[in-house]
Amino acid sequence: MMRTRSPRKVDDIPIAPSLYSLSNKMGNSLLAVRDINHIYIVVEGSVIQMTKSQKKILKLSVAFAIIFAVTPNVNAMHIMEGYLTPVFCIAWFVVCIPFLVKGFFTMKKMLAENKKSITMLAMAGAYIFVISALKIPSVTGSCSHMTGTGLGAILFGPSVVSILGIIVLIFQAILLAHGGLTTLGANTFSMAIAGPFLSYGIYLLCKKCKVNKRVSVFFAAAFGDLFTYCITSIQLAVAFPSTNGGVGASALEFLGVFAPTQLSLAVVEGILTVLIVMALENYAQPELKLIGFEEAK
Repeated sequence: MMRTRSPRKVDDIPIAPSLYSLSNKMGNSLLAVRDINHIYIVVEGSVIQMTKSQKKILKLSVAFAIIFAVTPNVNAMHIMEGYLTPVFCIAWFVVCIPFLVKGFFTMKKMLAENKKSITMLAMAGAYIFVISALKIPSVTGSCSHMTGTGLGAILFGPSVVSILGIIVLIFQAILLAHGGLTTLGANTFSMAIAGPFLSYGIYLLCKKCKVNKRVSVFFAAAFGDLFTYCITSIQLAVAFPSTNGGVGASALEFLGVFAPTQLSLAVVEGILTVLIVMALENYAQPELKLIGFEEAK
């Protein structure tokens, strides 16, 4: 005599034994996955089959969790602590000294002539700190960030930004483990000296060619950002030349690592800097006049 199997009830969906305790604690509300194509939600004794869109959302959320649960070994800019040999650490810091001395005396003179300019200085410094601390992950295995130094270079000139930049880098190295004290010289040169000087040069060139001031601000901030990463790539290439191709090949490799995110970030920084300048023109016109910045035309 053949025995017939009774129809399976909806409550009989197999659940791993380890989940029963969880089921009891949650009032029999849990997620049971039978296979890749059948996903059900068991809620208070009833079964609701998930729709295709819900399945896709669940699978994407699982993939997202798996990807971000694994902490990748990334190379984030600024150059991290201990990455350069002592020779390069000292050399880059020595290169920065003349710029820092010039920036110190320029800032001292500016504050002596107009103490109220300290408000704009503080704003520019805070802007650099915040925007350069926001690291954006890249598909190439690195992290990139905007620099924020273009705004300060446009408002005060590049020498003053060298002081603001090194202060920001010191605080980020100590408080955020972003960059490092041993690599302070290299990071200062790329972000607080090279980038701002190019930004200021582009701004003056555009001004001389009678380019619209807001367009000038955009180009100055965007290209200053990109130039910072070009210098950083060269610094790393000099410290770690490629066995096949030397410094040039190594520089191209480092540039390739940063380029995917940095190109778009440079455009974003250019736009953001223009918006901030526009806001300052609307709400801080007296302060801009005190530091000699003219309204955009």
